[in-house]
Amino acid sequence: MPVVIDTDSSVVAKLVTALPAGAHGVESVDRLGPWLDNRPEEYLVVLGPSVPLDEALSVCEDLRFSRPTVSVVLVRSLVDTDVLTRAMHAGARDVVADNDADALGAAAGRAHQLFTALRGPGGVAHMGRVVSVFSPKGGVGKTTMAVNLALTLSDRGARQVCLIDLDLAFGDVAITMQLFPSHSIEHAIGSEDSLDYEAIDGLLTRHESGLMVLAAPSLPDAHDRVTPSLVSRMIRVLKEKYDYVIVDTAPAFDEQTLTALDETDDLVMVATLDVPTLKNVKVALETLDMLNIAQDHRHLLLNRADDAVGIGAEKVEAILGMPVTNQISTSIDIAAATNAGRPIVLSAPDHASSRAVRALASTLSGGDAADSDDMSDDSNNRRRRKRR
Repeated sequence: MPVVIDTDSSVVAKLVTALPAGAHGVESVDRLGPWLDNRPEEYLVVLGPSVPLDEALSVCEDLRFSRPTVSVVLVRSLVDTDVLTRAMHAGARDVVADNDADALGAAAGRAHQLFTALRGPGGVAHMGRVVSVFSPKGGVGKTTMAVNLALTLSDRGARQVCLIDLDLAFGDVAITMQLFPSHSIEHAIGSEDSLDYEAIDGLLTRHESGLMVLAAPSLPDAHDRVTPSLVSRMIRVLKEKYDYVIVDTAPAFDEQTLTALDETDDLVMVATLDVPTLKNVKVALETLDMLNIAQDHRHLLLNRADDAVGIGAEKVEAILGMPVTNQISTSIDIAAATNAGRPIVLSAPDHASSRAVRALASTLSGGDAADSDDMSDDSNNRRRRKRR
């Protein structure tokens, strides 16, 4: 999918609308390298008018030799002979004016044709990973963890990540991120057999970080009208376009949640250090075993993990029969960040909680998440386990 680079988020939003569905925006050129490292099938880089011309030409020069299948299009406020000549010498495929959406769309089409000719139709194939964040008990901070994990995996736009709010009755992802979506999952009801990415792209809401969100319905009565087949279709369509699809599930084994878990590559189980929650998590793990869901790819995240409550990580591991992957201590800073609409990994990236989330993201991504020493040795060999 094309990637747009510009420091002005409003310009990014404008340029993205002129490109094929799924186009992504990042805030600076320094995020381009990580983006391309994560997406070998990328075919188009659009450099917006806020990128200085010399810097834009340097990107063209570099990509001309390092990634010849990637076309670079410059969007300029002024297109004159000097700009065109320098761009041509640097290896830019096209130069378009910032007010010419049709020209940008046509340039994208030519870039895709060139990529297909060089790499073949199979070169554009992509399959992302599905990570479900689950807890059988509400009030454990599941949504907060899902939001912060999704933002961390996005890595300021270096990866393309979509967060699905599948708590269909009482989803809080949008309000946690101070988003006000005009569309939600509810608008896809009835399209189980026809839903494609063009349709689902129109239902997504973009966060300023570049993270895309598929919001839950605004009213709980839509819950029963969202069928399991629709959930499956949405996840499968999205993972063809995104590097990671994060699913914030409902705290129950309803049909929609079970369907999402069927599609899951990695499962993050969120628990707190209290007896009722640990009892429910134990039962949930036994249920997952019976359904053969995410075997060997489960990650236990202890939230509000304080020694003072009398239950430590070792005791939890003994009770649940699985290792603790990460722990996050109680912190008023997390609640304050959530209430301010700026999750902790954005508002305080050096906070202990942010480091813990990055460690979990690194485990899920095989050690590619920023600033983390935690790695998963078998991350490249993960496979989805279907419920039998």
